[in-house]
Amino acid sequence: MKIYTLHKKQNLPISVDQAWDFLSNPKNLKIITPDYMGFHILSGADRPMFAGQLIQYIVTPVLGIKTKWVTEITHVIDKAYFVDEQRFGPYALWHHKHFIKPIDGGVEMEDIIDYKVPMGILGQMAHPLIVKPKLEEIFAYRQKKLIELFGTL
Repeated sequence: MKIYTLHKKQNLPISVDQAWDFLSNPKNLKIITPDYMGFHILSGADRPMFAGQLIQYIVTPVLGIKTKWVTEITHVIDKAYFVDEQRFGPYALWHHKHFIKPIDGGVEMEDIIDYKVPMGILGQMAHPLIVKPKLEEIFAYRQKKLIELFGTL
């Protein structure tokens, strides 16, 4: 049972309030997700973020296969961090921590994702070939889009 971790940091020249307002709104996920993934929110994004919130999406991560993904916001500290955990979807485990902290001239945004791929040894074999490169690509896209939207430090 191998658990992988993806860790990303990005600095942006915006306030904590601006960063929080953008990142804590599930509707903005579509903006920072590659178009080919067909990201579409089905339900749960109609209120400000709160612990216990369930959000249902459709995504098309690989080979044009549409996948339903249900996440729960499990922890929220206003303007500091939130955690989303997969309840149903493509991973055997998905635990994504989002941190925002003030720095000189802006904010540091940090993502720590702990995840496990399904299908045992087959999933572990696919991880370096498909899963990890796809996650790296998605987060590189997010970094680029956030720079386009907010600039860079």
